[in-house]
Amino acid sequence: MSGLFGATSTTDEVLAGVDLKGKRVLVTAGLGVETARVLAAHGAQVVGTARDLAKARAATEVVRAGAANGGSLDIVDLDLASLASVRACADALIGDGRPFDVVIANAGVMAAPFGRTADGFETQFGTNHLGHFVLVNRIAPLVKSGGRVVIVASSAHRMAPFSLDDLNFESKTYEPWAAYAQSKTANILFAVELDRRLKERGIRATALHPGGIQTELDRHLDPNMIEGMITQINAALAAEGKPSFQWKTIPQGAATSVWAGFVAPADAVGGKYCENCHISEVTDAEISPISEGVRTYALDPETARALWAKSEDMVGERF
Repeated sequence: MSGLFGATSTTDEVLAGVDLKGKRVLVTAGLGVETARVLAAHGAQVVGTARDLAKARAATEVVRAGAANGGSLDIVDLDLASLASVRACADALIGDGRPFDVVIANAGVMAAPFGRTADGFETQFGTNHLGHFVLVNRIAPLVKSGGRVVIVASSAHRMAPFSLDDLNFESKTYEPWAAYAQSKTANILFAVELDRRLKERGIRATALHPGGIQTELDRHLDPNMIEGMITQINAALAAEGKPSFQWKTIPQGAATSVWAGFVAPADAVGGKYCENCHISEVTDAEISPISEGVRTYALDPETARALWAKSEDMVGERF
């Protein structure tokens, strides 16, 4: 089934002919508008999250307008950079009591200047990993047997080795891309250990790279720097006789999330890392920034268990 789709597949192509009526899905921000749009259009009851509810409701009119076959969209308040907000959101969802078939965790920040979350964590690690770590674990009882948790990571996990030492950059020099890489490796490791813990309930977890997409995620980046990176990448591609790099459209970027959550066999993607609507190959070879491949350290079960324990210590909760 995975062979039907690839890097240029869109959300609509991936879900062609798929009936999601009666399915309930939680989607956190990020590529959430497009993901919510296609899910609601296929009948799913979608719960989205946002820090600014008024802004989010205006931005998601297209989702409600296109909802069909019983599909719908509700939005709940969530700031992943505040554990008080995360816990309040989780408590509200638990109090509501309605279960989820799929949780898609794709909100985050990228290459941000140095900063701290409301709880004192380095911004990218605190938002991208710890916020989702607490949210997903707290609402895990709501995920149905046979359900899935899809965590959006990034190929940027390959930009820096992963270490459990000094996750808050309290002693080492802060570098935005290294911090982003660290948080994205943590996303993958979280999926690995979450999958191990939940599969006895029939729930599988997976992580993925959505591809190179131009969204609000790159708001902290210098356009000239991006242009320079693309120029270098295209020069290397030309030397290999390959076509130039092309940004993915937003529907293409959200396609792997939809594929991993609803189309791919659950046992195939559980505990794995996916990209371009298929499972990625594990490689520690030197590869280009736009090549496919997941590093061994990002899927290491022992590191995943150690990160889980470290994350519990940091947030002050045991799951």
